[in-house]
Amino acid sequence: MRIQESAENYLETILMLSEKNAHVRSIDIATELHFTKPSVSVAMKKLRENHYILVDADGFITLTQAGMEIASRMYERHKLLSDWLVYLGVPRETAVEDACRIEHVISQESFDKIRAHVTEMRELL
Repeated sequence: MRIQESAENYLETILMLSEKNAHVRSIDIATELHFTKPSVSVAMKKLRENHYILVDADGFITLTQAGMEIASRMYERHKLLSDWLVYLGVPRETAVEDACRIEHVISQESFDKIRAHVTEMRELL
């Protein structure tokens, strides 16, 4: 099943926030993404219904295994593509914005080739 880009962004954001903070709540996601709390609440409900996240009684959000798989894949793509674009001479801010768009549409085959190339280049340096 193909997950929507917005859901991938939410899952990636939850992962990124959980690496910085012990607990993640909807308000943290809203703040990070500059979205309204009601918009994030609707998205969290959909993610919960699709078994990508769990929300406990205190409102703390955690990724399920399925959610973590998607979030990890998006985050890996984001980091590698951002770094690669910066290496190519793109200003960091532009590289991060572009990587955020590319990470959702690039095929796994193309990403694997870019990752292999970047890995090879790192070994040469």
